[in-house]
Amino acid sequence: MKLEQTDIAGIWVAEGTANQDQRGAFSRLFCSREQQDIIGSRSIVQINHSVTRRVGALRGLHYQFPPHAETKIVRCLRGRVFDVAVDLRKGSATFRKWTSLELTPENRRALVIPEGCAHGFQVLEPNSELLYLHTAFYAPEAEGAVRFDDPMIGVDWPLTPTDLSERDLHHPFLDKNFEGIVV
Repeated sequence: MKLEQTDIAGIWVAEGTANQDQRGAFSRLFCSREQQDIIGSRSIVQINHSVTRRVGALRGLHYQFPPHAETKIVRCLRGRVFDVAVDLRKGSATFRKWTSLELTPENRRALVIPEGCAHGFQVLEPNSELLYLHTAFYAPEAEGAVRFDDPMIGVDWPLTPTDLSERDLHHPFLDKNFEGIVV
């Protein structure tokens, strides 16, 4: 597994390789030993799966507040998505900056999103499926979110966002006094 730091500290791209033969392919999706520098002593405690049907559909931008903040590793199992991470960490040199990565099964990439960063994605092919590995259990009382079109962040979504949930449509914009998440 190859690990590559993005231009935002703590946000990584993990790229796997596949062993292929006449039967098909085998690839490693996660290895705690290889990713120890990224997730440290944390354990993967929850694995989630999503299916998003329509092209242009958007989910996000979500995160969890401490003490339930989580590192999240996101991989595409089917389809194609534009995956986004936004730095919301207090005192970070890249506060309010975002980075993106196209995830597909073929490129075998995963986006590693640390505590204090929001995550969202837009579907570029129908019936796209994502696998999420989390270092903290989901805690509804610790859930946070930022609106997908917040001008203080300025994510440049590749398509006009469509098919948002009512909840995602009503997430707040960042307040100009928002100083970030302490992690």
